[in-house]
Amino acid sequence: MQWDRENYFRRLVFVLQVVTSALFKLFNDLFSRRSSPTSKSEWQPLTRTAAEQRAHTQWVAQQVYLNWAGPYFKAYHFCKAHITSGQGLRAQLLNDGGRHGAVFFYDTSIGPGNFQHFFDFLRDRVLDLGYNLSTSDQRTHHQPSYTETIYKHFLKPQPKDCTETGRCNQRFGTVTIDLVMINKQPGFIRFSSNPYQDAIFTPAHTFDELLDLVLNLPAAPAEVQAKIKQYAKG
Repeated sequence: MQWDRENYFRRLVFVLQVVTSALFKLFNDLFSRRSSPTSKSEWQPLTRTAAEQRAHTQWVAQQVYLNWAGPYFKAYHFCKAHITSGQGLRAQLLNDGGRHGAVFFYDTSIGPGNFQHFFDFLRDRVLDLGYNLSTSDQRTHHQPSYTETIYKHFLKPQPKDCTETGRCNQRFGTVTIDLVMINKQPGFIRFSSNPYQDAIFTPAHTFDELLDLVLNLPAAPAEVQAKIKQYAKG
C-alpha cells in the first residue's frame, strides 16, 4: 500500500506540472499577442486627399512618368536576359506559383513623391486596358527594428465574351500593384498578374505583354526631366 500511495502522488505531481505548464503557455501567448509590437494591423482603405489627386492629375498631364517608364521596362528585360550593367534603375523578376511579374526598386534620384505617383500611374495604365479597380488598401506592420507599410491596388478585368470561343476574355488575369515602404521610405513596387485557370475564361496574355503595353514608352525629353524635382518630395 505504501508503494502504491507514493506512486499515486508522483503521478499527481506530474499531471499538475503538465497542466500548470500548459496554462502558463496559454496565458503567455494571449498576453504576447495583445502587446506584441510585431503584430500585423488590419488592411485599411487607401484613400488620396483632394490635393494629392490634383497633384497626380497634373503629374500625369505633364508626362513626368516618362522619366521612369522606359528605364524600368529596359531594366526588367535586362534582368530577363541576365544582363547587369550596374547602372540605371534596377528590376527583379517575380515568379510565385501562377503569378508572374516584376519588382521595381526605388532609386533616390526619383524621390518619394514621384515614386508614389508612379505607383498610381501603373494603376491608371491597367485601368485603361479594360480593368476595374477592385480594392485599394494599406497596412502597416511593426517590427522591433523597422516598420513596413504596404499600399496595394488590386484590379480585375472587365470580362467580355470572346466572339470566337464564347468564353470570357480575362485579358491578363488579375493584376496586383504593391508599394512597399520601410520606415516611411520607399523600398520597391511589385507589379504582377495572376491568370484565372477556370475553363470559362480565355487563356491569359502574358505579363511581358502587359508590361509592354504599360511601360514601353518613349524617353523623357529635357522639359519633362526638368519636372522631377517639382514632385520629388510629394
